[in-house]
Amino acid sequence: MENSNPPYNDLMGDILKKHAKDGGMENLKGQGKPIPKEYFSGDTFQHFQKIAKEAGYKPHWLKLQHEIRDEVIVLSEIQKLNIVAVSESQIVQVNQKIAEYNKSCPPPLQKGTITVESIENAVSRWK
Repeated sequence: MENSNPPYNDLMGDILKKHAKDGGMENLKGQGKPIPKEYFSGDTFQHFQKIAKEAGYKPHWLKLQHEIRDEVIVLSEIQKLNIVAVSESQIVQVNQKIAEYNKSCPPPLQKGTITVESIENAVSRWK
């Protein structure tokens, strides 16, 4: 009789086994130490965030937030110095990043798009 279930595929397990075989699991921070009890209580996602933060991980939306902040500050400086006019294409590029940011960040941190007229206000919103 033929088995109708497809074979089990443990993609993450396979990746971890290959990484261990290549020596990637040696000399890990905390290796051989017991896992703190706090990791087994409360919200698993909060524990993940804490561990990721301690490891230096930044979520994509946070990296985008920093990029947008820096770009808005540059546009503001260009506008203040009146060297050249801020172009509509520069505004469109920043607004595309803002849209991507808003799709991936927590809802309370979402921000509105900018216009040439609102660059100064945007600087304070993005700092």
